[in-house]
Amino acid sequence: MSYFSQPLPLPLLALIAAAGLYAGIQNALAGGGSFITFPALLLAGLNPLAANMSSTIALFPSQITSALAGRKLVGGVGPVPFRHLFAVSLIGGVLGALLLLSTPVSIFTRLVPWLVLFATSVFAWGSFRRKPVVDPDAPPRHLPTPLLLLIQGVIAVYGGYFGGGIGFLMLAALTIAGQQVRMATATKNALAMTMNASAVAIFAFSPQINWAAVLALGLGGIAGGVVGGWLMHRLPERHLRGFVVVVGTALTIWLFIR
Repeated sequence: MSYFSQPLPLPLLALIAAAGLYAGIQNALAGGGSFITFPALLLAGLNPLAANMSSTIALFPSQITSALAGRKLVGGVGPVPFRHLFAVSLIGGVLGALLLLSTPVSIFTRLVPWLVLFATSVFAWGSFRRKPVVDPDAPPRHLPTPLLLLIQGVIAVYGGYFGGGIGFLMLAALTIAGQQVRMATATKNALAMTMNASAVAIFAFSPQINWAAVLALGLGGIAGGVVGGWLMHRLPERHLRGFVVVVGTALTIWLFIR
């Protein structure tokens, strides 16, 4: 039976929209909004599979705006043109989404604590690791083309399947491969949108999706993106990232012991 036929009470939808609002602000300022939306949907009564897919669809519009905002900085890496990274991300997103749909809810429920633990660890590493000092006069470094495409393909499959922490994984891979941080940020936004576009196109036909929750979460996320843009130069990013790590840690513990 479709989750669309299971209406949620208005107070619960309001709370989901509030979670979307915070997630939109979080994504605009620091990233990691899915660490807020995923547990919110779990607490609303959705099973982990439905919560993961509904969260992916709801946050997709904000990914489109982020990708479009930085489109002029998007580029390839050394001998690897952007279109190759785009194709690998698209294919990987499809494979990950199909893998998720073929995973029974009971199995995915057992996997979720480990996925959240991995994603939280990646987010914490990406947020608080000491950034290396780059010598501007040093020659650019490039990973071998097959290795870079393989890494991006694995990240894309993971992105279509679960997605937590993909931004930091791609940012790390692209900068190690030789891109400057500003270009890598814009490129990973475009690639994240690509892999999630393929996943959303597949998830949209799943009976697991709760469209009322998606609408509430999506509207809250759009409003949060607007508020986040206003707050961008007014709030310390490190505190926001710290809050996401706390939420991810608490969620991991709760998922393991529940």
